[in-house]
Amino acid sequence: MKKLSLELSVLPNTIFKNEISQSDSLERMEANAFDSLLNLSEILIQNTKNLVYIGPGAFTNLPRLKYLSICNTGIQKLPDVTKIFSAEFNFILEICDNLHITTIPGNAFQGMNNESATLKLYGNGFEEIQSHAFNGTTLISLELKENKNLRKMHNDALRGATGPNVLDISSTKLEALPSYGLESIQVLIATSSYSLKKLPPREKFVSLLEATLTYPSHCCAFINLPTKDQNISLFIFENFSKQCESTARKPNNETFYSAIFAESELSIWDYDYGFCSPKILRCAPEPDAFNPCEDIMGYDFLRVLIWLINLLAIVGNFTVLFVLLTSHYKMTVPRFLMCNLSFADFCMGLYLLLIASVDSKTKGQYHNHAIDWQTGSGCSAAGFFTVFASELSVYTLTVITLERWHTITYAMQLDRKLQLRHAVLIMFGGWLFSTIFAVLPLVGISNYMKVSICLPMDIETTLSQAYILIILVINVAAFIIICACYIKIYFAVQNPELVAANKDTKIAKKMAILIFTDFTCMAPISFFAISAAFKVPLITVTNSKILLVLFYPVNSCANPFLYAIFTKAFRRDFFLLLSKFGYCKNRAELYRMENFSAYTSNCKNSSHGANKAPQNTLKLSTFKCQYTTVLEETCSKGC
Repeated sequence: MKKLSLELSVLPNTIFKNEISQSDSLERMEANAFDSLLNLSEILIQNTKNLVYIGPGAFTNLPRLKYLSICNTGIQKLPDVTKIFSAEFNFILEICDNLHITTIPGNAFQGMNNESATLKLYGNGFEEIQSHAFNGTTLISLELKENKNLRKMHNDALRGATGPNVLDISSTKLEALPSYGLESIQVLIATSSYSLKKLPPREKFVSLLEATLTYPSHCCAFINLPTKDQNISLFIFENFSKQCESTARKPNNETFYSAIFAESELSIWDYDYGFCSPKILRCAPEPDAFNPCEDIMGYDFLRVLIWLINLLAIVGNFTVLFVLLTSHYKMTVPRFLMCNLSFADFCMGLYLLLIASVDSKTKGQYHNHAIDWQTGSGCSAAGFFTVFASELSVYTLTVITLERWHTITYAMQLDRKLQLRHAVLIMFGGWLFSTIFAVLPLVGISNYMKVSICLPMDIETTLSQAYILIILVINVAAFIIICACYIKIYFAVQNPELVAANKDTKIAKKMAILIFTDFTCMAPISFFAISAAFKVPLITVTNSKILLVLFYPVNSCANPFLYAIFTKAFRRDFFLLLSKFGYCKNRAELYRMENFSAYTSNCKNSSHGANKAPQNTLKLSTFKCQYTTVLEETCSKGC
């Protein structure tokens, strides 16, 4: 195809508009292509993908040019517009869909026009905006939207420019706004700007009236108390409110205002609405029920409690794990299940530790860190820990309860006793189930980014909603199973032939404690799940944090004590372990003697019963012995 160059300086000055579009032959536009066309008001160069070069000075001395559009071309450098010298008010320069332009250099628009201008620089291949890029311009609007590769805007990019009043950086990858040149911005648009996780200080946006942003937490930066100067003005305003109401408000009556305010203070009032209407900043998206403008821990007392609770959960469960795994006694099914429960509750302690640490670090400034935290790996890790821990804990508690019920129910049938290999297979299923449910939010089925406490409360899709409902159903079903099993165990314990009446009350109380701790742990889960599933929060996130700290980790703190530390068997293992290091040797020796005495006593009783009792009595005696032993183990190890 023959190369075509364009030079239009020979055209008469009577031309008002020139349009070049859908041209496959145009490849170059030489200098002075549009030179001294004094009446030319519009130039449109569009859909010329073979146009790869526009020479310096191609647009020269065009005093009445109002609109220049260069879109969807193959040019690789920003066109030279510094010699246009337009005298028109609100000159519009549109450079769009030029995917090969990567940089806006310094002084790129100086000399373009003498009045105000609108720059529509969208959909290009921009990667960087250099220092002083907009020097010498008076900008009404600067549109940088849809430049999807734009990552860097130099801190002095707006230096030397007046304005802009409107700045649009939507759908870009900008990670920061320049700190200089934001004073004139009245409208800021930054939708779908997911890389912009932190805004400059609020004080930089002194003229801002409207902001449409990506993240709700960014709006929290603008919901602050007025500055010192504004506070003085507001105080004076209150004193003169009656005069304001009784005085006719005139559009340009500045004499009355000047008598009350200094000139620097007048800028905070909107004269279009009169003296009684101060400017109100509108920001969207507004913080919602899931993302209120507050720290991770909304109350100071929660900051103290969460540290106490997470340390209790971590230390308690680690101690149980260490003692059980280092004990010289044989690994039994109850011990194995207790190890799994302690590990799950230990993970819950790690979750609380992460939340408490980040809250301490971001106290008072969480809105500046919210996006980094909620979209980062830290929140994902915390969310994984809490879902994995809560589901594994609930699963293990259910298995422990079923194992105890099964042991009591089939005490006479030793062949039906749960073996360790069976327990390993069952808990493997629990680990797999808990891991899958904890990973799903990381792969797009719900997510951990919805709230600051990193719970999976996002249900924008049907799969996410189903995920939350399944968690709810599973936890409610587990609670019902646990309650039903303990009720059956209680009625079994009431048999007067097997257990004394005073022991019934003791066992019933301890079982009630177990059920109560399970309920207080599962109730918050149900609240969170229902709240998220139906998009109508039953409680605010602020109040849910109270449940999170006071009730959600109840099992993680209580389980090591109820199921291990308060039991005689654990205390025996604990003191025997300490004796290996030279501590509490006398106490450990007492436990050894007690075990030996109990063993010899049981052997003698069994031998005596076997010699004198008839067969039926022997069976009943054996059943009583086994049944009583199981019940005592259930109460001592379980309660």
